[in-house]
Amino acid sequence: MRLLIFHVDRFAYTVTEPSRSPLREPVVSPHYVLEEGLLALASVERTDAPAPERVAERAADELLGLARQLGVERAVVHPFAHLFGEPAPPRVALAVLDAVAARLAQAGMTVHRSPFGWFTRWDLQAKGHPLSRVGRIISANGAQDAS
Repeated sequence: MRLLIFHVDRFAYTVTEPSRSPLREPVVSPHYVLEEGLLALASVERTDAPAPERVAERAADELLGLARQLGVERAVVHPFAHLFGEPAPPRVALAVLDAVAARLAQAGMTVHRSPFGWFTRWDLQAKGHPLSRVGRIISANGAQDAS
């Protein structure tokens, strides 16, 4: 799994059109706004398929650690298959994203997961400090800095 994480003042999206994915979740609300929190652009990779729960646990741990460092309590997990890996099958990706969001919520964070299978228009206001943009490559064995 690859994560590109932003500490944001504000992130808003509007669903615009279906993506090329054969799996498309229903859109409950076409708009969402996050004020002060983490935006995690998440790409689940084919190599995550053998241990999806372990990958989700590692990813949630990384996000929780960063959230604690920054003192934030809200996050958006946003499917983003454009982080240069080989994408996992859609059902595997969706299961991992759901598990990450569930683990964050269990830890007390307010979490939103954007709908899978849709293109979105963004309004992004990221902060400008050393931890405001963090890349991570997550595997069942651990996490590493993507820079």
